[in-house]
Amino acid sequence: MTTQTRPVRPTTPARPAAAKSATPPAKSAAPAPTPAPARTAAPVRSGSPPIRILLADDHPVIRIGVRNMLQSEPGLEVVGECSDGDEAITQTLELLPDILLLDVYMPRLPGIEAMRAIMNGSPSVKIILLTSTISTQQIIEALQIGARGIVIKDAVAGHVTAAIRAVSGGDYWIGGRRVVNLVGALHELMQQAAVPDRKTFGLTPREMEVVGCIVEGCSNRDIAKQFGLSEETVKRHLSNIFDKTGVSTRLELAMFAIAHHLVNTEH
Repeated sequence: MTTQTRPVRPTTPARPAAAKSATPPAKSAAPAPTPAPARTAAPVRSGSPPIRILLADDHPVIRIGVRNMLQSEPGLEVVGECSDGDEAITQTLELLPDILLLDVYMPRLPGIEAMRAIMNGSPSVKIILLTSTISTQQIIEALQIGARGIVIKDAVAGHVTAAIRAVSGGDYWIGGRRVVNLVGALHELMQQAAVPDRKTFGLTPREMEVVGCIVEGCSNRDIAKQFGLSEETVKRHLSNIFDKTGVSTRLELAMFAIAHHLVNTEH
């Protein structure tokens, strides 16, 4: 009996397994974050206009120093300069500054007299007096006329900017500090003035200096040269001194000054 052999089906070779990649498939990259904008300094607010300042002083060095000091301060602007009392009046009325820095002792017209004229013509300006020396009685007089502050020149570097900002804000600057209550400050000043150190017969500090020169035998020209005044101004000072002291000649004035201890005769 013949045995039938089944044909053998050829076997299909197995597909090789896909080799595993040494590196995992890359994931879809997330979008790069947007870099934060660089932080910048906050801009200076310019909502309010600068404080406009007129500077009146007969000494160029002081004008230059104060002007440079103020120009470096934000919110302050020097709009003009003048070197005598008459110019201070004219420029104040023309420029209408917010603040007038006014030297008490200037040629042609003293600061106190210039302030009187200015307050009559432009009462909105706020006046800060600059002075090397001032009596308590003069401070009271200046405040009563309309001054808003007094800055001693020796302290101008530390006080003038603060004084301007205080006065611009509606307060006063007296004795190196901001003063809100003017009535209280005047009361204190009047108590101080109640006991004066010596009788001055109403002479201003500049008039007292002129008296001292007369005692030393100086001529009007000498006095004018010493203080940077005109001879007309010296004559006006002498006329005021004669009226206040009741004398009529230079010799009488010298004797009066010595008798009433208006000058220091000790050497």
